[in-house]
Amino acid sequence: MQDLQTLIEKSVSQLGYELVDLEISNRGKLLRVFIDKQNPADSKDSVNIDDCVLVSNQLGNLLAVEHEIDYDRLEVSSPGMDRVLKKESDYLRFIGERVSIKLRVGIKDEGPNATETTLPRKTFLGLIKGVEDGHLMLDFEGITYKMALSNIDKARLNPVF
Repeated sequence: MQDLQTLIEKSVSQLGYELVDLEISNRGKLLRVFIDKQNPADSKDSVNIDDCVLVSNQLGNLLAVEHEIDYDRLEVSSPGMDRVLKKESDYLRFIGERVSIKLRVGIKDEGPNATETTLPRKTFLGLIKGVEDGHLMLDFEGITYKMALSNIDKARLNPVF
C-alpha cells in the first residue's frame, strides 16, 4: 500500500497536484484517488473535471506499466469541501477553518462542564488556530486544546454554509 501511495503521489505531484487521500476498496479492485491543486490561485480555484481526467489518464498509463498492481476501476476526484486533513501542511493551509477531529486516545476535557470524573474527550469540532512542534492548536468551545498530530485518527474540514 505504501509503495502504491508513493508511486501515485509522485506521479500526481509531477502534474502539479497533491495527493490528498487514497482509498482501496472492494478487495483492492477499486482505487479512489483524491487530488487537490498544489498552488491554488485562491479559495475558489479548485479541482475540476478536466483536472480529474488528466490525472486519471496519467495514472491509468502508469498503473498499466506497473504489472504488480491489480485493479479493475480507478476513480479520481476532488477532495470536496469536507476534505480529509492528514499532513501537517494540510492543517497549516486551513488555519481559521472549522474542523471535525477524532483522536485515537482521548485527552483531558477542559470545558466548562467538565469535572474530575469526566472521561477523556476524543471528538472535537472547532477552529484550527495553528500547528506548533507537531501539535495541532484547536479552539473548541472557547478553549485552545493542544493535541499531537500523531494522535489524530481522523480529521475533516467542516464548512459552515
